[in-house]
Amino acid sequence: MVRAIVGANWGDEGKGKITDSLAKESDIVVRFQGGSNAGHTIVNEYGKFALHTLPSGVFYEHITSVIGNGVALNIPILMEEVRSLVEKGIPAPKLLVSDRAHVVMPYHILFDQYEEERLGGKSFGSTKSGIAPTYSDKYAKIGFQVCELFDDKTLRDKLENVVVQKNVLLEHLYHKPLLDVEELYQTCVEYREMIRPYVGDVAVFLNKAIQEGKNILLEGQLGALKDTDHGIYPMVTSSSTLAAFGAIGAGVPPYEIKDVITVVKAYSSAVGAGPFVSELFGEEANELRRRGGDGGEYGATTGRPRRVGWFDVVATRYGCRMQGTTRVALTVLDPLGYLDEIPICVAYEVDGKETEDFPNTIDCYQAKPILKTMPGWKCDIRGIKRFEDLPEAAQNYVKEIERLIGFPVDYVSNGPGREDLIVR
Repeated sequence: MVRAIVGANWGDEGKGKITDSLAKESDIVVRFQGGSNAGHTIVNEYGKFALHTLPSGVFYEHITSVIGNGVALNIPILMEEVRSLVEKGIPAPKLLVSDRAHVVMPYHILFDQYEEERLGGKSFGSTKSGIAPTYSDKYAKIGFQVCELFDDKTLRDKLENVVVQKNVLLEHLYHKPLLDVEELYQTCVEYREMIRPYVGDVAVFLNKAIQEGKNILLEGQLGALKDTDHGIYPMVTSSSTLAAFGAIGAGVPPYEIKDVITVVKAYSSAVGAGPFVSELFGEEANELRRRGGDGGEYGATTGRPRRVGWFDVVATRYGCRMQGTTRVALTVLDPLGYLDEIPICVAYEVDGKETEDFPNTIDCYQAKPILKTMPGWKCDIRGIKRFEDLPEAAQNYVKEIERLIGFPVDYVSNGPGREDLIVR
């Protein structure tokens, strides 16, 4: 069976923790989109880890970890990630990388940095990891698939053509040093040797696994509101974050995705610019940020302070619908235990009218939150294993979220560890 674990909101929902907790039932875990620009934080018996490219199933020896064709692949970062796990005593992952994945080239990272610098205060809040330029080149048909690293003639010819275009921009738009074809070629040869042991036809591998009845888990990066088409464009990522794209980004038939577990945070958080209707500011935000997550709300890859806010029913219902949710995993419930009352954003006011539908980005900027409050539970709920043992106010908070978003909450996470997961 194929199932997906994806995010309902702006990312940072805790997908890595849920993937790590549920991966033991899987044979294969696949990253199907995105790059090293976002990370999944995982806490287990080995320690605390921030994964950036590797799927979150790497801590189980029985799992094959797959990098799908939809990923923007930074080869040195992937290799460093593998090395860092092995150095900490974790068995080397069984890794398969799609020969069709697009390679993040050194100039992609430079162009990402240069463009953010050029835009100044109007930048997109990029992590400067080269992801947008990689996908841009992919769709402009001047990108490099992994398989192209293994054909010297094609590689050199293509590099010569691409460098002509890139150097015009470097000279006349960015006023930066020009690219050298020979230097880039040598870098690509290094990349080729790094990735050689892991490359294969992922679509063939996964379709054979489906025929054999294996359990395949598709792991999404970021959340529905960062999707290129259906998110808060243009403050989005450069790939589709939706479960439906898992079929394309991994190379499996869409009808094989039977289960979509959508991860939802018990409050809201976001990294980067864009509309965020339930956002908190000042000391109220600082307190939630400090208490939130495991060690505070800071990006797993960037270390940037996350923007935080109250639970947003409008955004979450929309995100769950776009993901094709079959069930919800509600995470980081435990940090809310300090509050006497917990506000929930149940609707938006746009141009003086109340709406429960998530609007387009332009209208989203104008939206004001309409809040209702729920009683807090004023205690630490970590370590509780059964839903019925949670304080009544905590149970009611979960049940009200479930009622308002219209999707069943089957999992409740009440701590950072793999075992801190209540199954309802």
